[in-house]
Amino acid sequence: MEVELQEGVAQGYPVVPLDALPELRRPENREPFPSWLALDLGPGELAVLAVATSAVEPRPVALLDEALARRVAQAAGMTVWGTLRVLLEAKKRGHVERVAPLLDRLDAAGMYLSDTLRQRVLRLAGEEP
Repeated sequence: MEVELQEGVAQGYPVVPLDALPELRRPENREPFPSWLALDLGPGELAVLAVATSAVEPRPVALLDEALARRVAQAAGMTVWGTLRVLLEAKKRGHVERVAPLLDRLDAAGMYLSDTLRQRVLRLAGEEP
């Protein structure tokens, strides 16, 4: 997780320090995610899965966008959120005023969103187009 955030900082994105987000937990004694389940996942996805599988109640939410990692996490019984869900939660909790400009930035950074998905997210955010 830290690797992805550091990359965001290096690219000039305003990244909130993890210490400022008390909802995020990183268990100290995390076991590596079982290699037989790792398939072709990268180190970031594997780290998320390792943390999520080592956590005790309440079960954490695994933040994953990569399709294979999401399927593995869901098969292991984890709750999975992606970037779009995080944006919706951020708006719901008052951390951001609007989701639309953030979707524009994701698009500019190379994250593909179909028009249908974009419109659905904006509707859920109460930002009808």
